[in-house]
Amino acid sequence: MVTSPPLPEPRTEPDGSAVIRVLGYNIRSMRDDTDALARVITACTPDLVLIQEAPRFFRWRKKLARLAAASGQVILTGGGTAAGPAVLCSLRATVERTEDVLLPLTPGQHRRGFATAVVRFGGARLGVLSCHLSLDEAERYEQGGMLLDRLAGMGVEHAVAGGDLNERPGGRTFTLLTAALQDCRTTAPWGGENTFPPARPDRRIDAILATKGVEVLGCGVPTALPGITETDMRAATDHLPVLAALRVPAA
Repeated sequence: MVTSPPLPEPRTEPDGSAVIRVLGYNIRSMRDDTDALARVITACTPDLVLIQEAPRFFRWRKKLARLAAASGQVILTGGGTAAGPAVLCSLRATVERTEDVLLPLTPGQHRRGFATAVVRFGGARLGVLSCHLSLDEAERYEQGGMLLDRLAGMGVEHAVAGGDLNERPGGRTFTLLTAALQDCRTTAPWGGENTFPPARPDRRIDAILATKGVEVLGCGVPTALPGITETDMRAATDHLPVLAALRVPAA
């Protein structure tokens, strides 16, 4: 595990660029210990939380709003309207636009979608996408291509995407994505690596990806971050979170 140097704190630089923290987290529809989940998110002090498996059914907006409030965030977009992916943000973010996208449904598979937004931090403008890709290899690969097309069509120079890819590094879809985007964990390792299962993680299937112009300052599972406990991370959900510190250039 790499824990040094410490992960940079969020800030706006004199030149208008922004250092932000982006957290990727599969929260399993908040079926586990939601107090532990809120504590983990709060300790990470994220500017953006890219959620997978947000509540989608009965009173899903209220459940997601409670999690946002308990962790110092607000709902940006997604949830039931994106078939599970969602984005929360801190009050540092200025929201330019949002869009939830439902992907083509393959018979016998779960409905999938993207939660997307364009936001600003200081003078930095950033496209954002949260995803949860298919368990089916062929469908997952198609969705990877759709993810890249969606980022390319957002009209932004810099973007970040994150989520549960349901695939390890070296897989066909993971390779497709990292041919075009930085795998933040590989670019600047920090913290822990494997994300699933939480009790004895033996694989990395969750990732944060960024366009080439974004500087990655550190990325990994926040195992040694102050305020994070192993007990909370095991109790919160069935995945470990991925936290990245990024410097986004001014527009």
